[in-house]
Amino acid sequence: MYPVKITSHLDRARIFETVLGVIIFTMGLGVTAAADMLPNACPVDGCEVKITNIERSGDELELTFDANFTPDNSKNHFHVWWLENYTVEQVGRNAETVHGVTQGRWHRHDAYPTYITTGAASTSVREAATTICVSAANRDHNILDVKKFHCVSAADRF
Repeated sequence: MYPVKITSHLDRARIFETVLGVIIFTMGLGVTAAADMLPNACPVDGCEVKITNIERSGDELELTFDANFTPDNSKNHFHVWWLENYTVEQVGRNAETVHGVTQGRWHRHDAYPTYITTGAASTSVREAATTICVSAANRDHNILDVKKFHCVSAADRF
């Protein structure tokens, strides 16, 4: 790069204006990209997630979600489980203390918009269950609202 010889205040002003323009343009792109993503915080009506599609993925299922927040395992995220095995009250760490039920098994994750079943949500541990569910959970792995969960039959995928 060749050195720029600044000979006047006008040259300094033009360089400053150019640099400032580049900074504003760059920051503007960052703001636009961030605005396209949903926040992790729950809206006033609460965090909600729904299963919009189920496909086979080898021996597992690929679920497609639609949520009103962006999941993050260290914050608000998803719990997936088999309904015939556990109720929504059982798939959080506060199952016993708040809901008075035995804690069940679920798989926590932040894969979005697609997720392939694994862990406690794997097809290999479902036993006879055919209904898969999802709900929003907080950083403590408690279901945010036990009235807001979504289940879909996967019976035709086995």
